[in-house]
Amino acid sequence: MENPNLQEIEIIDWGLLDYGRALVRQKQMVADRIKGRCPDRLVLVEHPPVVTIGRSGGLKDLCIAKEVLDQKGVSLHKVDRGGRATFHGPGQLVVYPIVKVGDKDLHAFMERLLHTVADVLRSYRLVPELKKGRPGVWVNGAKIASVGLAVRKWVTYHGIALNVCTDPGWFDLIVPCGRPEEKITSVDREMGAPVDFEEVKKRIVDRFCKRHPYSACEDVKLNWVRRPEWLVLPATDLNAVDRMEKRLAHSQLATVCQSAHCPNLGECFSRGTATFMILGTRCTRRCRFCAVDKGAPGPPDAKEPERIAMAVRQMGLTHAVVTSVTRDDLPDGGAGQFAETIRQIRNRCPGVSVEVLVPDFGGAIPALDKVCAARPDVFNHNIETVPRLYAKIRPVADYRRSLGILSYAASRGFITKSGVMLGLGETENEMKKVLMDLKRADCMLLTMGQYLAPSRAHAPVARHVSPDEFEIWAETVRNLGFKAVAAGPLVRSSYRAHDLLERSRLSCPYKEKRSISWKPKDLSLKSVPVQISMAKTSPKPHPGL
Repeated sequence: MENPNLQEIEIIDWGLLDYGRALVRQKQMVADRIKGRCPDRLVLVEHPPVVTIGRSGGLKDLCIAKEVLDQKGVSLHKVDRGGRATFHGPGQLVVYPIVKVGDKDLHAFMERLLHTVADVLRSYRLVPELKKGRPGVWVNGAKIASVGLAVRKWVTYHGIALNVCTDPGWFDLIVPCGRPEEKITSVDREMGAPVDFEEVKKRIVDRFCKRHPYSACEDVKLNWVRRPEWLVLPATDLNAVDRMEKRLAHSQLATVCQSAHCPNLGECFSRGTATFMILGTRCTRRCRFCAVDKGAPGPPDAKEPERIAMAVRQMGLTHAVVTSVTRDDLPDGGAGQFAETIRQIRNRCPGVSVEVLVPDFGGAIPALDKVCAARPDVFNHNIETVPRLYAKIRPVADYRRSLGILSYAASRGFITKSGVMLGLGETENEMKKVLMDLKRADCMLLTMGQYLAPSRAHAPVARHVSPDEFEIWAETVRNLGFKAVAAGPLVRSSYRAHDLLERSRLSCPYKEKRSISWKPKDLSLKSVPVQISMAKTSPKPHPGL
């Protein structure tokens, strides 16, 4: 019989990943774990050369000037873990446990981490040594592994760094853990022979699971997740990210960047841009692709539109993007809050263009009219996926209703925009049909990106689409006559939205009015047809999915 005390854990292998980006991902995972949106996670990663300095350290722990580090291609980060300076780089296995410490005994958890490493070393017939009061593991008097933790609401992050085949010379750049006399070694040096890096990963996972209350490793290994290299992002300016997060918190504002765990959060926050999310952070629907919190939302904040406008002005934005959770609990679906937010930005920030990414408002024409009356520069509504997958991915939404919303906005003279995700299990022909339906609905701008499952509770990724395939899809979209398209693994609905708008304007200015062949009825009625003409096109052949 299965032990009821055993917990679930997900093993995630990031491969080689920049430290700054890894830290942003860690913090997102910690937030998820605190909210109970995912199980414990054990992250395996190898970093390009980087020096990190913990809470107890400073620049005094460097043996060379910071400028020389830059010349050597070594980045530097001050982080919130315990300890002083350490090095991460090629040949070193770094293990980040995103774990909720149920017994709230951090000392015992740290001991289990140290013994995990010791167990792995013993499996290679090495003799590990643990030193009281010093977090690390030694072999033959030389340090082979470091351990440094941070904790937030009893969820741990940072973790273990094991020198598998690391060149100890890298540690000459620093005073390791504040001890100039500290000798550094690695598994392969102590073995006197090469060591399989992937095998070390497996042994770490096995020993970690045995030292902690998880299911048998044979079961855990089935949950290994590794993303392809094209989903690895470049370095992030963590200071800029922190400044943006503090600014948003001070203004009591939410962003979809944070709530939906956008992979481009670091890049956008570093550039001083964000997509504002109004009407709270809880959605009344339970779409299986979305990371936004679900549940009963609070009442709308009457002061929110004004605060967003002030933030737009303070941030010096030239293009503001506003979206929301779906609010089926409100009579107008939150359309009035959208309209007021647009008006406030117009009043306080003359010359700033405004893009709205709206929910479907249940298909209600009066709600759409409220938003349209405020005259946004771009009207965005995402179609998300192919109709066959709606029941599984967007169970409350309606494909034809969403097409009707875009067509209606186009008839009112707006630049219309939509977005689709690839990798949910759609076929090539199904996606081509969606693109043609969007063109028939007078959609002008399109974003196409890779679906990335926020957690194991969400719909799984059917496959990862390569950058080359995205480029072919982009060419297909252009051949269909869309004014502009952004397509790539990490593209999201509002990613570089201003650039896409400017490209469309260079392509062709939009008309003030368009005509549609169906009457403006309540789009919540599924029987309402969307009848619009389409020019014959011959899209470029696309590789099979």
